[in-house]
Amino acid sequence: MIAIARVAATAVGGLMLAITAVLPAQATAKIQHLVTPGGISAWFVQDATVPVIAMQYAFAGGASQDPAGKPGVATLVASTLDEGAGDLDSSAFHERLDRRAIDLSFNATRDELRGSLRMLKDDRNEAFSLLRLALTAPRFEAADIERIRAQIMSGLRRETSDPGSLAGHKFMAAAFGNHPYGRPTSGTLESVPTITADDLRDYTRRVVAKDHLTIAVVGDIDAASLSKLLDDTFGALPAKGDLTPVADVTASSPPQSYFIPLDVPQTVVMFGGPGIKRDDPDFMAGYIVSHILGGGGLSSRLYHEVREKRGLAYSVVQYLSWMRHSALFLGNTATRADRANETVDTIKAEVKRMADGGPTQQELDEAKSYLKGSQMLALDTSVKLASALLQFQLDKLGIDYIEKRNAMVDAVTLDDARRVAKRLWGKGLITVVVGRPQQAAARPAAATAPKAD
Repeated sequence: MIAIARVAATAVGGLMLAITAVLPAQATAKIQHLVTPGGISAWFVQDATVPVIAMQYAFAGGASQDPAGKPGVATLVASTLDEGAGDLDSSAFHERLDRRAIDLSFNATRDELRGSLRMLKDDRNEAFSLLRLALTAPRFEAADIERIRAQIMSGLRRETSDPGSLAGHKFMAAAFGNHPYGRPTSGTLESVPTITADDLRDYTRRVVAKDHLTIAVVGDIDAASLSKLLDDTFGALPAKGDLTPVADVTASSPPQSYFIPLDVPQTVVMFGGPGIKRDDPDFMAGYIVSHILGGGGLSSRLYHEVREKRGLAYSVVQYLSWMRHSALFLGNTATRADRANETVDTIKAEVKRMADGGPTQQELDEAKSYLKGSQMLALDTSVKLASALLQFQLDKLGIDYIEKRNAMVDAVTLDDARRVAKRLWGKGLITVVVGRPQQAAARPAAATAPKAD
C-alpha cells in the first residue's frame, strides 16, 4: 500500500517544506522537500521505525573532473577524505567513528563524488560534525595518501589479470575514446603514482561546493532538527564549484569486436552499445525491453538461449546504464574458451531477433508486472530508500516519481517496445572477449611422459 498526500509548500520556522507521496514499506511516510534557512535542499523521509538516520549525498563532478592525464584523482580523494580532518589525525578520526558505530564513506563515480552517512539517532550530532570536518578540513597527510595509494595500486595490479576488469576497461575505451568516460575511474598504474596532495586539494576545492550538492535523508529525525544539522554540516562549503565542462557524447557505434588474450579458466564476454539517457522519452520502453532481453533472470531471452537451451554459461545479464552525458546498454557472461565463439554468436542472434521483432505481448505484460512489484520491494531499508531518493534527484525525476512510475510502465505499448528494441539493438553489438584463444583451448593437452624411478 502506498500513502499519497499533497500539501502546498509552506514555511515553518524559516524551513521550507513541500510534501508529496511515497513509500511502499511505510504507508504513513511522506517524502518532504526540505529547504533549510541556509538554503540547503534535501529530500527527506521521517521514519521512526528504528532509531537510525541514513543520509546519501553527491557533488556533481566525479571522475569526469580528473585532470587530463591523471585519471584516479577523484578515487584517491574519495578514499582519503575520511583519513583525518581538522585537528584529528587518521587514527583519532576513525576512533571517533568507531566509538559510536558511525558509518561514513565516500566513493567516486564517473559523474559524482558521493557520500554515505549512517548513525544511531542519539549520535547524530557527532556523526554530522565528523562529516563537516571531512568536507571542510581534510588533512590529506602524506603518510595517509601513500597508504591509500598503495592499496589502489594493488587493486590496479590485480586488474591486469582479471578478465572482467580488462573487458570493462576495453569496452569503455572503445565506446568513448578520449572522452572522460573512456578513462578508468580508479586511474592507471601510470597515473596514480603521479597524483599529489595538491591535486587532491584542488579537486576538492573545485568539486565540493553547494551549487551542485544533492542530499537525501531517511530516518528518525524531525525536519527542524535535520535542517540545523544540514546547515551546520554543509553551510560553510563554497557557494559555487569550478567544474570543467563535460560534453555530451554518444557511444561509438557497433559492430565492433575485440579480443584480449589471457590465460584464465573461463573466458569473459562483455557486449553492449549506445543506450538511452534517463531523460529520453523512450527510456521506460527501453528499460522494459532490456529486462525482457537480459535483465529478467531466469525468465530472460538470453538466459533461455545461452544457458537453458545450450548450456554455454551459468548466467548472462544485459541492462541499461545511464550517465549524465551518455548512456549504454551493457551485458556480460563467462564461458569455456572453446565455446566462446558459439556464445557470442548466440548472443548476437538473440539480440538481432529482438531488434527485428521486439517482444511478444505476453513478454511485455509479464515484464511490466515484475517491474512494478520489484521497485517497491527494493526500498525496504533506510539506506536503500535514501540511495533511491538521491538517484531520483540526480535523474531529475520529480518528487512524485514513485507515485507516477507504475502508470509510466503501464503506458508503454507493444508498438513502443518494438520500436525501441530496434533503436537499441538494430546496429548490433560491441563485443570484448577476454580469455584463452579458442584454437589453443580446443587442442588437447600434451601427454606427459612418466618419470623414471
